[in-house]
Amino acid sequence: MTQIKRILVTGGAGFLGSHLCERLVAQGHDVICLDNFFTSQKTNVAHLLKLPNFELVRHDVTQPIWLEVDQIYNLACPAAPGHYQYNPIKTTKTSVLGAINVLGMARRCRAKVLQASTSEVYGDPTEHPQRESYRGSVNPLGPRACYDEGKRVAETLFMDYHRMNRVNIRIVRIFNTYGPRMHPFDGRVVSNFIRQALRGEDLTLFGDGSQTRSFCYCDDLIEGIQRMMEGPDAFIGPVNLGNPVEFTVRELAELVIELVGGRSKIVRQPLPVDDPVRRRPDIELAQTRLGWTPQVPLREGLQRTIDWFRSIEIEQYRPPTPNY
Repeated sequence: MTQIKRILVTGGAGFLGSHLCERLVAQGHDVICLDNFFTSQKTNVAHLLKLPNFELVRHDVTQPIWLEVDQIYNLACPAAPGHYQYNPIKTTKTSVLGAINVLGMARRCRAKVLQASTSEVYGDPTEHPQRESYRGSVNPLGPRACYDEGKRVAETLFMDYHRMNRVNIRIVRIFNTYGPRMHPFDGRVVSNFIRQALRGEDLTLFGDGSQTRSFCYCDDLIEGIQRMMEGPDAFIGPVNLGNPVEFTVRELAELVIELVGGRSKIVRQPLPVDDPVRRRPDIELAQTRLGWTPQVPLREGLQRTIDWFRSIEIEQYRPPTPNY
């Protein structure tokens, strides 16, 4: 029988956070979902509100909060370029002050705490695929630095709290993930393409479409995150979590058009500043230490995501920021 734990999920009403909360609640844990709803949706967790082992707290993780918990999943941070570039100072504060606050709580409660870091710590990589030992190629002065460097500092804080205060930490580096509950206007390539295709609009392709990404379905990603949290204390990471199957962005656009069945065409726009040209995880460490490998192929995951987009009223979702 699974031991019931008190678990805090920061950013719990976001795309990935809501899926994690749903999984933990279903397992019987007492879950506190903390979110300030800057880029997330309360509707993502509305179906959980009636359950006795779920609690929703509106709170900004940059401000201290005192809770008694056994585990903390720190997912709070805008993750889409349009969102995190809208208020870059706030983004950096969320990564840095948020890490300080959850680590302080973990130290006080003797809780285990997991940092949801990102493949963006590798920047525009010169190593391909990216292994955890690669130190990255990040522009600290560019428009993406608020997110890239904020997450890098958060990893530093986690390691220093672990070394100095013996806080029980985990670090996962999340690569491109997609699935139901993505915000239609989050600016990510999957949601952009699906939204445009369903509306019969042309799909906006930045650059020539030869840049590559590796797309992991949300259910696979959440499985990997929980395996890391529940794994042995001797393995704290960082560990890459993502799908190692690589696709060009043009291939993704063509597949979305095929699955939606519309007549959309592909139109090109200039490539954004510091946009990575290649992105693919080396997941050997996750495979050997966690026994984790993604199971959902892109075509199947995209179909599920498109079906979800068809089930919602996109017009009821407004762009949270003007940058999308």
